[in-house]
Amino acid sequence: MSLKIQLKNLGILKYAEFSIGDFTLICGKNNTGKTYATYALYGFLDSWRKYLRFPVSDAQIESLLADGGLSIQLAQYVEIANQMLTEACERYTDQLDTVFAAPKSNFRNSNFHIQTEAIDIRNKEFKREIGRHLTCSKTKGSDELTVALVVEGDQEREIDPFFAKSAINFIIRSIIFSDSFPTPFISSAERTGAAIFRRELDFARNRLLEEMGRAGRKINPRELLFKAYQSYPVPIENNVDFIRDLEDVAKRQSFVAQEHSKILVDFADIIGGEYTITQDDQLYYIPKGMQRGLTMVESSSAVRSLLDLGFYLRHVARKGDLLMVDEPELNLHPENQRRIAKLFARLVKLGIKVFITTHSDYIVKELNTLIMLDHKKPHIEKIATEHGYDRKTESINANKVKVYTAKEALIPLQKGQKRRRRGHTLVPEEIHPEFGIKAPSFDDTINEMNRIQRDIVWGAE
Repeated sequence: MSLKIQLKNLGILKYAEFSIGDFTLICGKNNTGKTYATYALYGFLDSWRKYLRFPVSDAQIESLLADGGLSIQLAQYVEIANQMLTEACERYTDQLDTVFAAPKSNFRNSNFHIQTEAIDIRNKEFKREIGRHLTCSKTKGSDELTVALVVEGDQEREIDPFFAKSAINFIIRSIIFSDSFPTPFISSAERTGAAIFRRELDFARNRLLEEMGRAGRKINPRELLFKAYQSYPVPIENNVDFIRDLEDVAKRQSFVAQEHSKILVDFADIIGGEYTITQDDQLYYIPKGMQRGLTMVESSSAVRSLLDLGFYLRHVARKGDLLMVDEPELNLHPENQRRIAKLFARLVKLGIKVFITTHSDYIVKELNTLIMLDHKKPHIEKIATEHGYDRKTESINANKVKVYTAKEALIPLQKGQKRRRRGHTLVPEEIHPEFGIKAPSFDDTINEMNRIQRDIVWGAE
């Protein structure tokens, strides 16, 4: 899977292009566009099926209803896939105000576009029942989709034509694009507060419904709803919903928990304990060596900031996911920032792609170390062992990493322009297979601080 994203006039970003690697990192100063790029990407990956539409004719539906079956040659849809994706991006761009919960005028000249690598569906095998009366299947090595009506006994073929068309459209876009777009999970910078107020968020909604009930005909319920609720960007709302629904989340088990439990043990070491949901659906953090659990209010900010990541790893994570974390260093001691970087590298080895924004030099430097450890030089293994690294699970190849700095710089020529202009963009950073990432956003600041301290110590001489 290879994705290339192009943004124009999005927030402070004048123009930006970036690709998704197995490990993607965006750094940069405050208010330079990191969150805009992250939220725009998440919003599309979370909703692309809603915007992608392939043409399914009324004649095809009539044939299905009349004959009880339909064969569709998928090659014709693969040929127009890029065109359909472009149109989907245009529809998504038109909804950016909803994604960001901001005035539509803010996105009047914005553009979002995403490009995938070449699509090949012949090796895909697919079979699914949709509702009670429709089955779709595709065999490996074929580009033919077979759709059939399911009729029980003497029942007549009764199916809503609109439903049939929508279902077939859903299947076609899933077959063609499901491998291109990973399932995203986002941990927003607002996660720490959401961990504290997760119950209150439920109560707020309940109180609102109660108030609407009491109002009766005296107050327009719709008017009350819009007065009582402020909308938030989709990534934040989805992150809050996940944290609020941890009781249901905890009923599942991820492949990490089933096959790679050592990661959960190491994560427990980072937070110094474990999260638990009691039988009466109460959430607690239990520190190591203690019997009594602590509520989120009683727990440290670090415990709260890693809450959603902990539940994601244990209960939700799937191979092929895109784990997106906004500022993973929030409230973490430098040593734990390094350990989180190592944890992310291990997830990459398991097939989970990682996308982070960060202000942490510790995370970037630790990622440097993991890149530098990915070599066969004789002394590397000795150094790794001395410093507690497991090269097999933690080292990462430089080709799998993408690093960008959000800053003001010269941007590529746009159509109709004669010379390059400056604007906020995402600048790709050089990643050397032996020396790691060059990150001037941090290095310049650190070097300046070192110069100042040298002047203080030696300036009198």
